[in-house]
Amino acid sequence: MTSRINIARPVSSSYNADPHGFSNSRPSSGYRAANPDDPLEKVRAISKQVEDTIEIYSQPLKPHLPAIGRFLIVVTFYEDALRIMTQWSDQLWYLQTHRHFYWGISHLFLLLNVITMLSASTAVIMKRYTEFAVVGLLSVVIIQGFGYGLIFDLNFFLRNLSVIGGLVMVFSETMINKRSVFAGLPSVSETDRKKYFLLAGRVLLIFLFLGFIIQGKWSIGRVFVSLFGLAACIMVAVGFKAKWSAIFLVIVLSIFNVFVNNWWSVHSAHPQRDFLKYDFFQTLSIVGGLILLVNIGPGGLSVDEKKKTY
Repeated sequence: MTSRINIARPVSSSYNADPHGFSNSRPSSGYRAANPDDPLEKVRAISKQVEDTIEIYSQPLKPHLPAIGRFLIVVTFYEDALRIMTQWSDQLWYLQTHRHFYWGISHLFLLLNVITMLSASTAVIMKRYTEFAVVGLLSVVIIQGFGYGLIFDLNFFLRNLSVIGGLVMVFSETMINKRSVFAGLPSVSETDRKKYFLLAGRVLLIFLFLGFIIQGKWSIGRVFVSLFGLAACIMVAVGFKAKWSAIFLVIVLSIFNVFVNNWWSVHSAHPQRDFLKYDFFQTLSIVGGLILLVNIGPGGLSVDEKKKTY
C-alpha cells in the first residue's frame, strides 16, 4: 500500500523524473560512443594502456628530467671548451693558417669562446641568468660556424640547428614575464611568447635526425629506422603525441650515438676520433632538448593542445 500511495502522490512542477535525459530517444548530435570491435579503437586502447604504464613507472624520474635535460644540452659546450684548451696550439695553427686570422685575434677568438661556453653552460645548469646564458651560447654556435668556415657544411648546419633548438627549449622553460619598457604599447604575454618559442624549439630539434636520414650508406635497417624516425619527427614538429614521439627519438638517438659515434673505440692519434667525439656530444645535446620537451610538453601551438580545447 505504501508504494501505491507514493505512486499516486501528485508530482511537483519542479520535479523532473528523468533529469539526465536518459529516456530521450532522439539521436545525439554530439560524441558517438566508440565501437569496441573497431580495430582502430583497439589500437587506441592498447596505446592508452602503454601510455598509462609508462606514466606510472616514470614518475620517480620526472622531478630530475629538467636537470638531466639542461646538463645534456650544454655538455657539448663543455667538451668543446675542453678540446680548445687541450689543443690550443693546433687550434691557433688552423685559424692562422687556414682561416687567415691575425696573431692575437686568433688568441682572443679562442679565449672568448672558452670563457663564454664555460660560464654560460654553468649558468644554464644552475638556472642563473639563463636568458643571458642562452644568448651567449647561441652566439658561440654562430661565431664558430663562421670562424671555422663550417657554416656551409650541411652536416654541421643541421646539427647546430638542432643544438639551437635545445637552447630554445631551455629559454622557453625559464621564460619570465617582463613589463614593457614603453607604457601603452601592446606587449606579448609570457604564455604567448612561450608557445612560439616551444614551437620553434620543436621544429629545430628534428633537424639532426633529418641529417641522419639524408646522409650515410643505406641499408634495410637504416630505411626502417628512418621511416619511423621521420614519422616521429613530423609528430614532434606538429605537436601530435609529442611527448611519446620525443621519447622514441631519445631512445633511437641514444642507441645510434653509442654505436655510430663510439669515439672511445678509436685510437687517440686517429684524426677521426675528434670528429666522432664532437658528433657524440652534439647528439647528447639534442637528446637533452628532447628530454626537456618530454618534461614541459609541446606548448599551445600543437595538435595535442588543440585536442584539449575541442
